[in-house]
Amino acid sequence: MTTEPTQNPAFRLFGRSQGKPLSARQQRLVDEFLPRIGLPDDGQIDPAALMPDRRRQALEIGFGGGEHLVAQAEANPQTGFIGIEPFLNGVAKALTAIDAAGLGNVRLARADAREILPRFETASLDQIFLLFPDPWHKKRHAKRRFVQQSTRDEFARLLKPGGRLRIATDVKSYADHCMVELSGDDRFIWQARTADDWTLPPADHITTRYETKNLGDCAPVFMDFLRV
Repeated sequence: MTTEPTQNPAFRLFGRSQGKPLSARQQRLVDEFLPRIGLPDDGQIDPAALMPDRRRQALEIGFGGGEHLVAQAEANPQTGFIGIEPFLNGVAKALTAIDAAGLGNVRLARADAREILPRFETASLDQIFLLFPDPWHKKRHAKRRFVQQSTRDEFARLLKPGGRLRIATDVKSYADHCMVELSGDDRFIWQARTADDWTLPPADHITTRYETKNLGDCAPVFMDFLRV
């Protein structure tokens, strides 16, 4: 039987944690494969210790169905990738792709990332991806957005000097929100020099099916920040 994602009473997971029933194969991967490539249930998390044969460590928060995560892991075998996603069906899709590709440089957690991030060792990541997070359009729901002062502080703590934070969104108000939260923080330097730097996908970006649906109210915006 599939367990619910890790949930601390201090946090409330907004939105669904599961959709349609899993296939028999997906359920088997969740029950048997996920524990083998999962994160420790408790204690500190040291990405380098989880994958000691990888030179760099990256984290994707809210990886959806895992398209971007898996493609990045395939393209960068010397980087260890950790993905955190609360939605069971997305985790199952990612497990299917990881298993099919035989990837050894991916670790997953079905959880609310806000709970997991404080367990990561300080300065343990080279890159963090937060791609097309739920924008929570309504003003009264803004506090539900993942990018807040608390998570900004976690990004700063977790990234090594010279590490990169990439946030992408197709919702103008969310892009504005992220810039307000991050552009005034002297721990981060926005890397854009021209309009193309934030209106065109970075060279290493992997376009997902969700992105191509154009569900937002603007063309995708890509915000890359350097941790100083």
